[in-house]
Amino acid sequence: MSKTLLRLLCMSALVLPLGTSLFSERAAAAEPEACTTVRMSDPGWTDITSTNAVAGVLLEALGYKQKVETLAVPVTFEALKNRQLDVFLGNWMPAQKRFVEPLTASGDIVVLHQNLEQIRFTLAVPKYVADAGVANFADLAKNADKFDKKIYGIEPGAPSNQNIQKMITAKQFGLDGWTLVESSEQGMLSQVTRAGKRKDWIVFLAWEPHPMNTNFDLVYLSGGDEYFGANYGASSIYTITRKGYAADCPNVAKLMNQLTFNVPMENTIMGGILDNGSDAKAAAKAYLKSKPELIVPWLAGVSTRDGQDGMTAVKKALGV
Repeated sequence: MSKTLLRLLCMSALVLPLGTSLFSERAAAAEPEACTTVRMSDPGWTDITSTNAVAGVLLEALGYKQKVETLAVPVTFEALKNRQLDVFLGNWMPAQKRFVEPLTASGDIVVLHQNLEQIRFTLAVPKYVADAGVANFADLAKNADKFDKKIYGIEPGAPSNQNIQKMITAKQFGLDGWTLVESSEQGMLSQVTRAGKRKDWIVFLAWEPHPMNTNFDLVYLSGGDEYFGANYGASSIYTITRKGYAADCPNVAKLMNQLTFNVPMENTIMGGILDNGSDAKAAAKAYLKSKPELIVPWLAGVSTRDGQDGMTAVKKALGV
């Protein structure tokens, strides 16, 4: 054997383990093929449409695909339990407590973290109605005829609607004979818009973040603590996943565990969708491009689908 050939063989022996090691590290960073598509849910609420859009912009930049299904809240929890969904960004608490507690106790879902805190979620009236003396749940029955004995809610099956119906059934606050009008977020807000133009009286479900807080001059009602919680239904929103998702897809789970939102962000993105007719992901991408500092903590330790640097990939996609 020539000395040249011997040197080449020795160099190959040194290089091969190094190359193999690098490949193995990249392979280890890459998740299973099943993780490529991240299955999520939207109950038809613009705030969750907005947060899903933010997640979608990040996921696509990282090399994943996002699949969002429009599902009512009870169906969403059932789908998570049956492993038909991976992630839900809209776990409102305490409103969804009765869905969450049995599934966390059985281990069928995992609560990752709080993604938005201290927001309001209760009944509200236009300010002209509040100025006429309606400031508390107890004031509703006194003005039953003006309200036509109706409370406007969102989509059928929503926990908030169930709370309202429970309140009516129990004849709380003198609401005997009142009716819950169920439709959708947009259907309800259309009723509020029509009522406002005519200065008709209306009581409806309201929450923040949402452009309704700037589009309408509204007042949240006090006194509903038993059904919506203290401090005008002060709520927090959590990110939840199906059982085993963090073990199956650790990179996406890490992103979801670090993804947090704030009221100005959601109001801006929702405003783009509802007021300007923007595509949700376009509105989310425009917001993130204007606030690139937000992505820094979200992407800490997060890689692309094929194991490359996640921050670099997202910044490139945003053009920042």
